[in-house]
Amino acid sequence: MASFEEKLASLESVVERLERGELSLDESVRLFEEGVGLSNACKAELEAAEARIEVLVEPESGGFRTAVLDDPEGEDAEEDTEELVDEDEL
Repeated sequence: MASFEEKLASLESVVERLERGELSLDESVRLFEEGVGLSNACKAELEAAEARIEVLVEPESGGFRTAVLDDPEGEDAEEDTEELVDEDEL
């Protein structure tokens, strides 16, 4: 299976070929379909990666909260309701 980078490079190649305008209509439509497929595959991989990327931030209260990578300060993150359990309590 091709990596994200390989799919993106293929998509860029398809776009370049279509922009040149030197292809027949049938070949242009075929390449367009290929490009849409590559674009959808790249988008799906990006969305999956975005969903996995969370950063644990330790606030002053001693608990943890998650923050999405797009917000490095964690300002928009929701507090987790679960606090850390002290090992002595176990």
